[in-house]
Amino acid sequence: MMDLEFYLSLAIRAGGDARNYLRESMQNIEVNELSGKDTKIEADRQSESVIVDILQANSDFPILTEEGGMIGRKDRKGYLWVVDPLDGTLNYLRGIPFACVSIGLWVQDEPVLGVVYDVFREELYAGVCGEGTWMNGQPVTVAQTSQANQAIMATGFPSFRSYEGDSLRGFIEQVQTFKKVRLFGAAALSLAYCAVGRVDAYAEEDIMFWDVAAGIALVKAAGGLVRYEKSDRVEWGMNVLCAANAGLVEDRSL
Repeated sequence: MMDLEFYLSLAIRAGGDARNYLRESMQNIEVNELSGKDTKIEADRQSESVIVDILQANSDFPILTEEGGMIGRKDRKGYLWVVDPLDGTLNYLRGIPFACVSIGLWVQDEPVLGVVYDVFREELYAGVCGEGTWMNGQPVTVAQTSQANQAIMATGFPSFRSYEGDSLRGFIEQVQTFKKVRLFGAAALSLAYCAVGRVDAYAEEDIMFWDVAAGIALVKAAGGLVRYEKSDRVEWGMNVLCAANAGLVEDRSL
């Protein structure tokens, strides 16, 4: 039987070390690339190196990362680490306090566990599907909000998509059913907020797998509804819908 406690502790250690590095690097951020809507900073690469070194030294599972792509061969049992070493890079660069380290473990297209570490706050979110989600060691669950007109939805807009003409009409019509909509700029942390009940739902199309892998696990482990499918527009892209309960999104499809 797989020792999930060991792998959760491993992800927490790797995420904590990466988070500490990112905290120490805030006053001296080196920009590697700033082109179009994409931002690459040295802290992304270094944070990833910290995480990958720890995961590789303690497990045989391949690792999918934002910066390095697939590292190692696909495990015969299908286990895969999915890492975003800094989700919310532009927020981090500009001093907007909403960014995180995200580490998820999946098996055969299903979430197993997730760890999200807030870079700016002393908040560690950890969850194991079938066991529960915790924030700083305390059990948490999704919100009890039952009506969309009283709920907060978090979302985002992929930078590579074209939003000309009527392409946003369907999206706007659906989010208007919610009391408020929030675009935080870091999908993993937005999903963590859904897992602990700070927001009630999260939805986004064409979001990258490493942005949501850990967060989906957190929401599922916290008792929430999770729906996801592969996007046909971009490699490793996902269409994701998570909510505190099915009633909030009963009229919404992926």
